[in-house]
Amino acid sequence: MDSPPPPPPPSATKLVEICRVTPPPDSSSTGISLPLTFFDTLWLKFHPVERIFFYKLSSTSSSPSEFHAAVVPRLKRSLSVALRRFLPLAGNLTWPADADVPLILYSPGDGVSLTIAESAADEFDPLAGDGPRGAILSRAYLPKLSVSKSNGAVLALQITLFPNKGFCIGVAAHHAVLDGKSTVMFLKAWAHISSKLGSCDDGDGTLTEGLTPFLDRTVVKDPEGIALEDVQAWMCLCGGQKSLELWPEPVPTDSESNQLRATFKLSKQDILRLKQSVLLQLESNDNKLEIHPRNISTFVVTSTYALVCMVKAKGLVLEEDKKKALLIFSADCRSRLEPPLPSNYLGNCVMPFNADLTIGNLIDHEAGITYAAHKLVEVIRELEKGVIVGAKGRLARFFGEMEERKDEVLIGVGVAGSPRLGVYGVDFGYGRPEKVEITSIDGSSAISMAESGDGSGGVEVGVVMRRHEMEKFTSFFTDGLKHI
Repeated sequence: MDSPPPPPPPSATKLVEICRVTPPPDSSSTGISLPLTFFDTLWLKFHPVERIFFYKLSSTSSSPSEFHAAVVPRLKRSLSVALRRFLPLAGNLTWPADADVPLILYSPGDGVSLTIAESAADEFDPLAGDGPRGAILSRAYLPKLSVSKSNGAVLALQITLFPNKGFCIGVAAHHAVLDGKSTVMFLKAWAHISSKLGSCDDGDGTLTEGLTPFLDRTVVKDPEGIALEDVQAWMCLCGGQKSLELWPEPVPTDSESNQLRATFKLSKQDILRLKQSVLLQLESNDNKLEIHPRNISTFVVTSTYALVCMVKAKGLVLEEDKKKALLIFSADCRSRLEPPLPSNYLGNCVMPFNADLTIGNLIDHEAGITYAAHKLVEVIRELEKGVIVGAKGRLARFFGEMEERKDEVLIGVGVAGSPRLGVYGVDFGYGRPEKVEITSIDGSSAISMAESGDGSGGVEVGVVMRRHEMEKFTSFFTDGLKHI
């Protein structure tokens, strides 16, 4: 079931080609239909998760003639071979008139929309760097995921050449079909096949067990009908109509040129010092929650440190302020289910949780981090009771609480990505990425998180903020480490 091709990329790029890459003809003669699970339906109308991977090339390989003659065909061919194993990604999300819950449908001939473009601006170095740059610049290097009321593409890709510099691959993945772990697994599989082209196995699609997707969704049990309940909650927002159209999501526009994107780094030593500081303060405060060093994880200290810096940069920390900040994160549930799902399960298997924080308690930098870390650990410890607890009715409750607490909650800071995904291991045969960014944090108060690109054991934190807020965030982030 084909979806219409995306519109041409913005004027910062020159359109070369829009095509559809299909799996090899021998992949499937009958098609595949997969139901959405209750892990998927939660994300049904959320905007796509967007990433951009930047790669440097030699001056020869990055010349337009060589790039289009050698690099693009290699990426296309390996993509086709990879889709043989990942057939659902070549299909569409659809909502038949006689179905209560949408489903993923792949029919022979379906494929992934691929845009080929060339950058018309010398932007590779700033885009692949860490320093502040206009957030809107990245939009030119992302594909448009086509979604209508009855049909939605699962995946869209864009390959853009920066002449004499390198190239990038922009990825838009439908969140009702893929979580971050599944998306990165596919990209690593595609990259693995690409890197083998021309070698002894000629990139024949042979994959390791960890990169071979597990497609059986019957392993996700839903005796309480949570998926149907979620879909009905979404329908209530659409006047009772079936619609796959996504929630409108604000993104930077030309009139919002003061929105900047930047990446901040915590070294392995920074993280260790943050963990030690939090543990010492918690012990001295005689907290009732039993704290084990393993509870104060890299994720805990990184996300809470970034949260405190962001709240302060936005000027929300008033000592008398009893209003709330929410730290929102997703937990991978594969290993937390009974029985557990395979780590290579393809689909969504994440659920959102949040730590509820009083903003006034975040005003002191070091004490604020400890307070936020303590609250976050409390939430994470609750997951030991089971991740499905409270899942029934969660979406309806979420919509109700949003309305009830709109005057109480000043900010919700989401965490996108994880250092455990290993995005810098996506090597198509041209070396590790120079930079990986999660572009879909635009228009929100979210932060992105990934492992350090240099493999040193640190963490990268991506943020998008207004210019004056970015200046304050930079100061809080860098100066705060000096006092830890």
